[in-house]
Amino acid sequence: MRIIGLDPGLRATGWGIIHAEGNRLSHVAHGIIRSNPDDELAYRLRSLHDALMELLQEWQPQAAAVEETFVNKNPASTLKLGQARGVVLLAPAQAGLPVAEYAATEVKKAVVGTGRADKDQVHAMVKRLLPGCNVTGTDAADALAVAICHAHNAATSRRIMAAEVRAAR
Repeated sequence: MRIIGLDPGLRATGWGIIHAEGNRLSHVAHGIIRSNPDDELAYRLRSLHDALMELLQEWQPQAAAVEETFVNKNPASTLKLGQARGVVLLAPAQAGLPVAEYAATEVKKAVVGTGRADKDQVHAMVKRLLPGCNVTGTDAADALAVAICHAHNAATSRRIMAAEVRAAR
């Protein structure tokens, strides 16, 4: 299964694509979508949407995972981040993909083993779990971590469903 992980932001949205086959994960691609801070909000959101749709078309993922955002102290910034997050949720849904959402603590726990891990620990584990992945910067690394979290959750769900089917027989 090819999974796209997304770390929403108005200034920078990180994206990372992995391939998951059972418990084996491999890095496919990653990057950052940046919007022009001089543009009006509506145009920044449109450029984010257009860039996401291009990514989805190019890489053809089968599932999307989005990191939930936290509320910060500045209400205006929180609102703008929420609008960007809405676009990040919309684009894969428009492409017909299932979209999962994960809290930051859930992502950290899946990747590092503890929900209180710091960014450096998460990035180190992303590089370890995806050999050959030379990710720099927090946005793309966070997006890859979200994809890894989804891969782990999907694998666990498949094992539970298989066990339930066996038990029902």
